[in-house]
Amino acid sequence: MTVLAVALAIAAAMNQSMPVNPAPYETATFAGGCFWGLQESLRQIPGVIKTTAGYTGGTTPNPTYELVSSGKTGHVEAVQVVFDPARLSYEQLLADFLTSPVPARLATGTDNAHRPAIFYRNAEQNQAAEHVKDKINQSGKGNRPMVVEIDPASAFYPAEECHQDYYRKNSASTTCVLP
Repeated sequence: MTVLAVALAIAAAMNQSMPVNPAPYETATFAGGCFWGLQESLRQIPGVIKTTAGYTGGTTPNPTYELVSSGKTGHVEAVQVVFDPARLSYEQLLADFLTSPVPARLATGTDNAHRPAIFYRNAEQNQAAEHVKDKINQSGKGNRPMVVEIDPASAFYPAEECHQDYYRKNSASTTCVLP
C-alpha cells in the first residue's frame, strides 16, 4: 500500500511541474509555385510542427487539383504551416520562405495557380510580411525585386491525399514542373 501512495505522490509532483497546456502554435500560409516542393522545403525548417498542401485565395469552395490548375478558381497551390513560435519566429519563417529557391524564381506572369503569395491572419503577420519582403528587396540579393502578393488569409482547403508529403511518398521525384 505504501508503494502505491509513493507512486501517486510522485505522479502528482510530476504533473505539477509539467505545463498543462503546451505553448500555443501559430499558423502561416504561403504559396510559391508547386506545393510539392514548397511543402518539402518548409517541412525541414526547425520549429515547423506540421505542413499541409492545399488551395487558398480563390472563390470556388472545395476546389480540386484539376479546377485549381485550370486557373479559373482564383486559388493558388499553397502550404499551411503550423509552427512553434518559441522555436521559430514568424519573421524567420517568412525569411526562410522568401529566400528559398521556390518563390524567388517566380516572376510576374506566373500562372494564377502558381503565383507567390503570403496569406496573413492578423495585423502583426501583415506588418511582418511587408517588413521582411522590403528588407530582402533592399538587401540587393537577387537581380530584381521580389514579386509576392501579401493578402488576408481566406478559407484553406487541404489538397487531395496524393498531394500531401508528395516528395516523401515519391522518392524518385525531385522537381516540380510548372505547366
